Amino acid sequence: MNTIQILWIDDEIDLLKPHILFLEQRHYKVTTCTSGSEALDILEEVNFDIVFLDENMPGLSGLETLNEIKEKRDTLPVVMITKSEEEYIMEEAIGNKIADYLIKPVNPNQILLSLKKNLDHSRLISEKTTSNYQQEFRKIAMDLSMVNTFEEWATLYQKLIYWEIQLEDIEDIGMFEILESQKIEANAQFGKFIDKNYESWFEANAEAPVMSHTLFKDKIAPELSKEQPTLLVIIDNLRFDQWKVFEPIINNYYKKESETPFYSILPTATQYARNAIFSGLMPSDMEKLFPQYWKNDTDEGGKNLYEAEFLESQLKRLGLRHLTYEYHKITNLKTGKKLVENFNTLKNNDLTVVVYNFVDMLSHSKTEMEVVKELASNDKAYRSLALSWFKNSPLLEMIHQAQLLGFKLIITTDHGTINVKNPSKVVGDRDTSLNLRYKTGRSLTYETKDVLVAKDPKKIHLPSINMSSSYIFAKGDLFFAYPNNYNHYVSYYRNSYQHGGVSLEEMIIPFVVFNPK
Repeated sequence: MNTIQILWIDDEIDLLKPHILFLEQRHYKVTTCTSGSEALDILEEVNFDIVFLDENMPGLSGLETLNEIKEKRDTLPVVMITKSEEEYIMEEAIGNKIADYLIKPVNPNQILLSLKKNLDHSRLISEKTTSNYQQEFRKIAMDLSMVNTFEEWATLYQKLIYWEIQLEDIEDIGMFEILESQKIEANAQFGKFIDKNYESWFEANAEAPVMSHTLFKDKIAPELSKEQPTLLVIIDNLRFDQWKVFEPIINNYYKKESETPFYSILPTATQYARNAIFSGLMPSDMEKLFPQYWKNDTDEGGKNLYEAEFLESQLKRLGLRHLTYEYHKITNLKTGKKLVENFNTLKNNDLTVVVYNFVDMLSHSKTEMEVVKELASNDKAYRSLALSWFKNSPLLEMIHQAQLLGFKLIITTDHGTINVKNPSKVVGDRDTSLNLRYKTGRSLTYETKDVLVAKDPKKIHLPSINMSSSYIFAKGDLFFAYPNNYNHYVSYYRNSYQHGGVSLEEMIIPFVVFNPK
């Protein structure tokens, strides 16, 4: 292991001899000097790991030296040490990205702690994270064998996501593989749970989670008022893990009031789940009550063209027709920027709904574009790519403007998505739907163990394309493939992001309410 090299700059360096001996006994190599100009010369010759810098020195001051160091070596950690507690000095130093700020007199343990924090930070966090997950692993395994309610599944899934994000930056590949195996096992058990319980959620007075068609009535409507405008953002195809990496960015502007996971209906596909959010109805009821708006899988034309009309009818039904509202769908950068430019005009609405379509486009382009396949090769990379988009998107600008105008903010989605790994053979006629995670049609032939089957779609409130239509939903990370041209089809779609089926990633999704800071 290489010796850590420290440069300590202080015009009274002789008084710090005990501190330096303390560090040298712990195998740190300490180089000393008494002025900023001398330090800058030494930095030209030696590649130090960290600098301790006295703020109050004759000649070049500590802050001036700091500026010079950062110009030469902007990634070199600098710890400022000062007698002064004046706020402007702290602000200047922090603004110049110091690694730490210590007030004299410092004791050796403070110095050691600062070194650990700045140089051993990643290793210590990695070791602690691995140790904590090892302890948690057994508990998760036990929970997996006992979990039996929709609330427990939501909690367990959030726990798995927490550890996935915690473990993603550490070097221990073995730990990550253990977590991946737990996720696969969790999805296998979750598939059995949904198979057993999903139909019963639609029975009268059933114990059921908040779902797509009840979300507006149960969760959104109670938040709406004429006293405070609300911005409702529905990010198409947003997974819970992606939401968790977006959250710290939003926390700069908003304070979280509540976070409630809810369940997407099946199929976990936009035309079903998002229409259900806006209409407050299940698909079979939409087909019956709004035949002019509803389209089945095999019908020509866009399947989500009437969300504003569905929203209007639901607001009337819920007795909220007195609220003023606008609906906007953003499908490209140009329309996003235009809405940002005109955002000030929305402040008089009680409710502004924005459907943002980027994450869905990202998942589909991963299938079709080699460059996106490279950039989003796994869940960690897919999260990172989505986060990079969000940080630089018109959506974040809208959220900032909403905060400045005092809007309440609600963020949610219609369904998630899963990285599909394994094919499952299916045979259907030419009227069978094309989605890779669910199929509807007549005379479907399939691997029974791989699917949740709805032989009578009416029982789960889905429309039938014809009298003998059924639905099948892929479980876990499976995707449907036809026997003809099988190998080409499988290699093309394997490791792509798909939705429509039964998995934790697709079904358990975020609903979050914020108030402006």
